[in-house]
Amino acid sequence: MTGVIFFVVAEDAPMLQLTPTMASEESLSSIAQETVVDEVETEDEEKKDKFDGVNKEVLKSVSIFQGKQKGTIDVWWLFDDGGLTLLIPYILSTKARWSNCNLRVFTAGTKKQALVRDQKNMATLLSKFRINYSNIEIITDLGRKPRAESQIEFNRIIDSWVVKEDAGETAEQFPWKISEADIVANKDKTNRQLRIRELLLKHSTDASLIVLTLPVPRKGTCPSSLFMGWIEMLTKDMPPILLLRGNQTSVLTYYS
Repeated sequence: MTGVIFFVVAEDAPMLQLTPTMASEESLSSIAQETVVDEVETEDEEKKDKFDGVNKEVLKSVSIFQGKQKGTIDVWWLFDDGGLTLLIPYILSTKARWSNCNLRVFTAGTKKQALVRDQKNMATLLSKFRINYSNIEIITDLGRKPRAESQIEFNRIIDSWVVKEDAGETAEQFPWKISEADIVANKDKTNRQLRIRELLLKHSTDASLIVLTLPVPRKGTCPSSLFMGWIEMLTKDMPPILLLRGNQTSVLTYYS
């Protein structure tokens, strides 16, 4: 067998020269295996360092409902959908895991002058439905125009999905994108979602769960990308949100 000189080089270490010897194939194989193992371990450590923070956040979000829940379940019952948005969180609150969570109900009101009357009517209605609650909030300024900051944030979210007419794009070429006509046609609905987000930030950032009436786009007038922009605005940087929408079929009953 031919004599071989080995050179082992390590970072920040002097070169080590082994004297010519009649090296065995077993020695060559052993050194090669050790080198490969070291490289694999280094790659694994780099990957672990890179994704460690992400994995912790993902695992935390996945297991968020595994333990006993505390705090509140905030129900934003803004539209009459048959009562599903109210029924589901109530059923959750009767389960052992959610039994320590109080039910807070937020609903749209008419005028500030009728605030007491609206609260009384809602309390009577919930009592007839035999739904226990801790608080009722009547929102009288739901129709207020959203702040400029909310509009700027929404425009940033949908920017990549807007038809760029100055770049030669047309709605016919990109039917999934948002045209200027779509923005104008859905302006009121967009403002409503932006306003709801502002109210969520004001009242429900500390909730354990938010149950919210799902906005429904009108077929043929609201592109899917615009609708997803609404959903992103409603849920971005918020506690866990359950979006529900009934089909106007009553799911709540009471004895008169």
